[in-house]
Amino acid sequence: MTDTFGWRGHPTTRRRGEVSIAYTDQQITEMLAERKQPPADTRRPLSLTRKRIHDERNLDLQGDSGAKYRLILRQNTRNVLDFSVILARELPGSGGVFRLRRHNGKGHEHNNKIEGDVVYDHHIHYATERYQECGFDEDGYAEATDRYSTIGEAVDYMIDSGNITILPAVQRELFAGAP
Repeated sequence: MTDTFGWRGHPTTRRRGEVSIAYTDQQITEMLAERKQPPADTRRPLSLTRKRIHDERNLDLQGDSGAKYRLILRQNTRNVLDFSVILARELPGSGGVFRLRRHNGKGHEHNNKIEGDVVYDHHIHYATERYQECGFDEDGYAEATDRYSTIGEAVDYMIDSGNITILPAVQRELFAGAP
């Protein structure tokens, strides 16, 4: 273990050759499995931010270990099929995030750079050690999915698959009018 910062400012937990690995596959699995919840006083709808051609909402989460996470929702204002629901781990001391999982809509195609295949459908991005080793985005690998077709369904699936604990009534309030 080391406390230095490696590739793209991510904390380095181990090195292979010259490429820094922010998190191993095992650590990624453990972070996804950790129970996460919003602060107890979070009940107001998430504020909407306009960023170029998409609207964005963020929800801060805390893991049982004390780690900080963020749920990020983005919706293209011109194309209802172009959306992202992102679960990210905040990187201590850097201000950045490490994207653990990203549920994208069908608004664009995705190229898996290592495998050389193209996905043009709703798809899920997975953070992997292998993509980090090659110097690509941590969540550069994606697979097509039929688990959702709308941003609301993608949020529901992220809450389930990311082990996020939000009471249903609070969830409705938080995402009221969500993009």
